[in-house]
Amino acid sequence: MNKLFYGDNLDIMRTMGQNTVDLIYLDPPFNSQQNYNLLYKTLTGRPVPELAEAFCDTWSMEDPKKEDLLRELPKLLAEHGVGDYFIQFWSGLMQTLRQTNPQLLAYLIYMIERLVYLKVILKPSGSIYLHCDPTASHYIKIMMDGIFGHKNFRNEVIWRRTNAHNKLSKQYGPIHDVLLFYSGSDKFYFNPGKTPYTKAYIEDRFKYTDSHGRYQTNYLTGPETRKGESGDEWRGFNPTANGRHWAIPKGLRQFLPDEGKGMKTMECLEALLNQDLILFPKKKGGQPMYKQYIGDGVPYQDIWAYQPNTKGVLIKEDMCIDEDVKYLEDEDERMGYPTQKPIGLLKRIITTSSKSDEVVFDPFCGCGTTVYAAQQTGRQWIGCDIAILSVRLIRETLSGPKYGLTEGIEFEVDGIPASVEQAKELFHRDPFQFEHWFVERVGGFPTRKTGDRGIDGKIWFDTFDELKSMILSVKGGEALTPAMVRDLRGTVADEENAELGGFLSMEEPTRGMREAAARAGRFEYKGVFYDRIQFLTVKDVIEDHKDFHTPSKVATRLATKQRSIAYDDYLTVR
Repeated sequence: MNKLFYGDNLDIMRTMGQNTVDLIYLDPPFNSQQNYNLLYKTLTGRPVPELAEAFCDTWSMEDPKKEDLLRELPKLLAEHGVGDYFIQFWSGLMQTLRQTNPQLLAYLIYMIERLVYLKVILKPSGSIYLHCDPTASHYIKIMMDGIFGHKNFRNEVIWRRTNAHNKLSKQYGPIHDVLLFYSGSDKFYFNPGKTPYTKAYIEDRFKYTDSHGRYQTNYLTGPETRKGESGDEWRGFNPTANGRHWAIPKGLRQFLPDEGKGMKTMECLEALLNQDLILFPKKKGGQPMYKQYIGDGVPYQDIWAYQPNTKGVLIKEDMCIDEDVKYLEDEDERMGYPTQKPIGLLKRIITTSSKSDEVVFDPFCGCGTTVYAAQQTGRQWIGCDIAILSVRLIRETLSGPKYGLTEGIEFEVDGIPASVEQAKELFHRDPFQFEHWFVERVGGFPTRKTGDRGIDGKIWFDTFDELKSMILSVKGGEALTPAMVRDLRGTVADEENAELGGFLSMEEPTRGMREAAARAGRFEYKGVFYDRIQFLTVKDVIEDHKDFHTPSKVATRLATKQRSIAYDDYLTVR
């Protein structure tokens, strides 16, 4: 069944088993917090301040676990068949990056660990496309060479992602992304579509006409010599003497019985000659040519660049060049994600590198582009994202009028706690993910800790004058004490733009904690008072559908006379 996972893709891939997917597309984030800013802007109509801690750069070596993983990487790579040369190369490079660019080092550690498991789950007949920009693509390409094998590198595809950047100095406008295309082995599925010829190209090149239509002449031989019939002399012409061999193109085989299956090279050449499809040279030393007719177009090349204002230049198509992979501007599918990709781009990848009903996997599925493209092209799919807002958005879209899928029958969602027991299970399995889930579940944004400040997340609320925040503190299994409330109160007082504190816990807060919260007082805005320290338990959120009390909901209700945009209602209101 099609499946949508909420959680860390590394944990999920470890459960998927070896050789389970046919095609992988991933667009890993370099700054994963951008989506949170977008979603909050959708909720309130105002952006979160750019320097807010919730949106600081994700990649850092401050976490001791990063250092542990750095030491374990050589062993991990060796266990998964990575060669000694690659391991030694990366060990030296990483020691250098530790001193010169620890942020990039943290990102590469993160990526290497995941690429290893992507290799595990990919079938030998499958392919992987990694979408990145030129910032770190050269590092990633070396990583993929070591993990997937340099011999399995197929293409570096350039995709035009925007129109132009005009307000720049000291650099050319960056308007492209890179797709690194690797196969699982030398035997993989690949069936690229075609782009139509331009009318000008046809007029310039296809100057001759016969009963089959317009054509141009082309070589009947290919470079390099071959043994057997393809290198033998035919009608006085010896391709081997010229360092070439007979190469009958696919376009000519349509004129042969059963496309020439079972026919020898010389038989094919004679049959084509009898149909007046081969032309002999008039000058001595020339080579036989064949009639190349106008076909369906040119198979996809390695530059995918939408060309604005080119409608009318293609034959048989009333569209611009590469319009099917056009970057997003004001299209209906655009949701505002800064890294959102067009469905057409994913359709081109999926139809080229997978068959109908095969499995497509996206470990960073974000707003769901890969999932939607796989659904539209008749593929099975597995999507994963660590942000619950993304998972909920995809679930609602799939269940909505456009796709009309039934959850539990046509697709499943896994990893989002739907009961107190499931929340406890998540906490025991992965305390960090539990914290991440709880913060997002109440409409907050997880933060990256910088020291022991007790800030696990923030909820930003709009006071019309400026954005203010509620500091969130999450406690899972530890015993609750009034000191925790006092610490939260102190953090709220010290944090710029913070007015409220939210205490999230598995268990009910104690009487002493509530008394400590009461001493924190209240925050007043436009005649409405809000407890400065508020509590929510897992049971409150899941079973009783309670939420924190902040000015945003009151302001929204008064201003628009609509219901408040609570977290559970976000997708419906959107």
